[in-house]
Amino acid sequence: MQLRNLVWATSKHDVYLVSNYSVNHWSSISGTLSEIINFAGHVAPTERHVGNLLEGFSQTQISTLAVKDKLLVAGGFQGELTCKRLDQKGVSFCTRTTHDDNAITNAIEIYDSLSGATHIIASNNDCGVREYDTERFQLLNNFQFSWPVNHTSISPDRKLMTVVGDNLDGLLVDPQNGKTVATLVGHRDYSFASAWHPNGCTFATGNQDKTCRVWDVRHLSSPVAIVRGNLGATRSIRFSSDGQYMVVAEPADFVHVYSTKADYKIRQEIDFFGEISGVCLSPDDECMYIGIWDRTYASLLQYNRKHQFQYLDAYY
Repeated sequence: MQLRNLVWATSKHDVYLVSNYSVNHWSSISGTLSEIINFAGHVAPTERHVGNLLEGFSQTQISTLAVKDKLLVAGGFQGELTCKRLDQKGVSFCTRTTHDDNAITNAIEIYDSLSGATHIIASNNDCGVREYDTERFQLLNNFQFSWPVNHTSISPDRKLMTVVGDNLDGLLVDPQNGKTVATLVGHRDYSFASAWHPNGCTFATGNQDKTCRVWDVRHLSSPVAIVRGNLGATRSIRFSSDGQYMVVAEPADFVHVYSTKADYKIRQEIDFFGEISGVCLSPDDECMYIGIWDRTYASLLQYNRKHQFQYLDAYY
């Protein structure tokens, strides 16, 4: 897999991860792993919404995951999108976003819109970016681009959206109408990750050229920083909620933590052995979780921040 968004933390004690066909919840308090959805069998919605695929899916291979505010959304390799409210039984919504032959759901973002409603953005290999509401799970927007979209992320003020994928250049797009606001020039290969700094002016893009480039929306002619990986492409980027750190994951073996206050020149490198299925920070920035994937099951590394630039206490 080229994508690495299969681990998500909703608190420092609660982590959701994909292992084989299962989406699981790990509690660091109780030390228990519990299954939330098993996609190996038949999954069908229990609610009725327009566009809901009532027959559901069978043997869905999960390609991406997002969890926020008691809502879990999983994407599949055939364009599937499955939504579950964690405080309710059953699955709320199932749909196939596209019937294109190259239909993989590459990334999902859950965010609060300008109106305060919770929305979902799905990025697909059929060159589409689709926006859904989460009250009735209706399709609000379907923006089409000229190349497969691997990742999108919404700025904190909800006025801009990064769009990166199978193209050398990335885009800044108006999320209200899908129109391109600016083009990001500099990467030498395809991009797979993006993230916004909490200040709303800075964002980062991760690329197959083994770099993560940090941009300022006020000066887009060149990146404000370029950080390089050791062996592989940048597959996942996360900023801490306080904006002090940027976490960058390679496909395997290495995760890097950069100090934003030191202009990304101070770095701690976390070196281990294994394919990385995802990396995330807890909302309070106290813990970082790294998913390790070996094609059949997932392990989880937990790093508790004890002092600046140090993540300690790793657990399987």
